[in-house]
Amino acid sequence: MNHIPLAERMRPKSLEGYIGQTHILGKNSGLRRAIESGNVPSMIFWGPPGIGKTTLAQIIANTVDRPFHSLSAINSGVKDIREIIQKVKNQGLFGNQNAILFIDEIHRFSKSQQDSLLGAVEQGTLTLIGATTENPSFEVISALLSRSQVYTLQHHTKAELTQLLNRAILEDVELSKKTIELKETEALIKVSGGDARKLLNALEIVAQQIEGHPIVITNDKVMHIIQENLPIYDKNGEQHYDIISAFIKSIRGSDPNAAVYWLARMIEGGEDPKFIARRLLILSSEDIGLANPNALIMANNCFNAVSIIGFPESRIILSQCVIYLATSPKGNGAYMAINLAQEMVKETGGLSIPLSLRNAPTKLMKEMGYGKGYKYSHNGENNFEAQEFMPKEIKGTSFYKAGSSAREQAIETTIKNLWGDKY
Repeated sequence: MNHIPLAERMRPKSLEGYIGQTHILGKNSGLRRAIESGNVPSMIFWGPPGIGKTTLAQIIANTVDRPFHSLSAINSGVKDIREIIQKVKNQGLFGNQNAILFIDEIHRFSKSQQDSLLGAVEQGTLTLIGATTENPSFEVISALLSRSQVYTLQHHTKAELTQLLNRAILEDVELSKKTIELKETEALIKVSGGDARKLLNALEIVAQQIEGHPIVITNDKVMHIIQENLPIYDKNGEQHYDIISAFIKSIRGSDPNAAVYWLARMIEGGEDPKFIARRLLILSSEDIGLANPNALIMANNCFNAVSIIGFPESRIILSQCVIYLATSPKGNGAYMAINLAQEMVKETGGLSIPLSLRNAPTKLMKEMGYGKGYKYSHNGENNFEAQEFMPKEIKGTSFYKAGSSAREQAIETTIKNLWGDKY
């Protein structure tokens, strides 16, 4: 019996067999041309699990005629990196091509571990390909980022997932021996959450347990079998994004008990404490914001603390912050304001800056009227001078809309007192 999982058996070996990511791998794209020419730069693939980051790295290894090395950041350290660098340098005595080093889950490498890569990347000894589910701006050191091209990989579409299912039934060495009818695919796609690996492994479980000839796959059969096999199917914590969604919504909904429960689920599942703390930082502005400005301070201190301490003690710090945020007054005025302002910028483009607000460092600029008519606010009563700060085309536009919280209402009152009916 073949014990290699279906997702691994179906892993494509070339760009022609790769499904998805057409936005970066189209026929005339820069990345595709680089891969086909063999002149690949250092790069970071960023996106959720199961969308082909590792597969794409392996395809690059198969396509380019260069030495290839692979590490997982979960079980590798500086010693492993140094051994590969030394091995590549030794091999370099017999050739002039640098090697490719693929690091899966590079966000799990510490700053010092990432620093150990820098010299080899700078000198051209290694071309780095990193894969991460986390925003590389936060998790990859700036020196590596500046020397790498970041590619954002997208979720598979329904059509792409359906294509994967049909290909597996027709081409897989095991499934092709059976007669399988995909009568309904909605349930398989739903349980996959857009993750190709989950999709194919779910298909394999279902195909193994449905009796009959042909094997007819329906939504009801899929849900029944997957629920019975949930421990097998979800053994790698693949509800990751569903749980963080429930966690955030519980805090937004002011339920500290539910929030702490979902926090415990993430902790017991081995979640990175910095991942949790980073979500709390975002929430503190997006869902609380001006209703309680101290929320951002609390969340930032929480992030700094867990970055230093780690588990198991970080669970207490996270719990404190979660309960504080969940019981805090809520407001999204700042979040909505920047959304509206960005929409306005996209609609109107680069509107002219009022002359009174422009900088006038030279005599010519002053003669052109730059800075003319500007009133220094601190000279006015209560440090305020009524004047126009918006481009004339959108003057009087209000982006800030107060919610029902006392603090946001107080901000709206302040604006009203200063500006009257202008906004």
